[in-house]
Amino acid sequence: MKGSLKVVPHYNKKNSMVSVDTVYQTVLAILNKENRGYMTPQEFNLLANQTQSEIFEQYFYDLNQYNRRGEITNEFANIVKNIKEKIDLFKVQQFPLVYSTNKFNLPTNLYRVGSIDYRNTTEVEQITNKEYLYYSQSPLTAPKISYPMYIREENSISVYPDSIASEIFCTYIRKPASVNWTYNVVSNEAFYNPGAPDAQDFEVHESEISNLVIKILSYAGIVIKQAEIIQLAEAKENKKITQEKS
Repeated sequence: MKGSLKVVPHYNKKNSMVSVDTVYQTVLAILNKENRGYMTPQEFNLLANQTQSEIFEQYFYDLNQYNRRGEITNEFANIVKNIKEKIDLFKVQQFPLVYSTNKFNLPTNLYRVGSIDYRNTTEVEQITNKEYLYYSQSPLTAPKISYPMYIREENSISVYPDSIASEIFCTYIRKPASVNWTYNVVSNEAFYNPGAPDAQDFEVHESEISNLVIKILSYAGIVIKQAEIIQLAEAKENKKITQEKS
């Protein structure tokens, strides 16, 4: 993490889940306090996106794990409920799919499909190619307007019966947008520019700010080859995990 470009602190008033500038300045402050080097904006953006992706994907693993244990009835200590609230931030309701070359294109930012609906009233059942061949053999089980079916491919779906060529809607979980700490350089100093077209804050839940800082610091220690930074980050993360499980 080398570079002479100085990052100038900025108080971000932009309304967001977690300010990318707040996280970056916190990481820089800790690195400077420990005299452990400097993280460039480019390095930060790379580590920030890796960290956000890990935290986002961890939601689904944690939800599965805690679901097995059963929900806690306490309104504010219900871990399953809290995780679901974090995931719901990425839920897109009834997104209209575009029909092209006999298929409906799925959203480019799709992470997981929730449900597929026809005219927002009839749920479309997902089936496999083998199941479609089997169902199609009988008029009783073949796809109908009243009971449509779809086959999922990589980035599209085929809906049956073939007469359905519009009014298909998708409810899904989208991927987080790519984090980007944007800046202007003046006299070799980097000034945060939240108004840049490609500026993007973190989209994970605001309660994740400490997780973001800890994980980015852990990666920073690897990049600058400072074992002390890695140990500091791991100690903070282990403490947080212990508190959550106690």
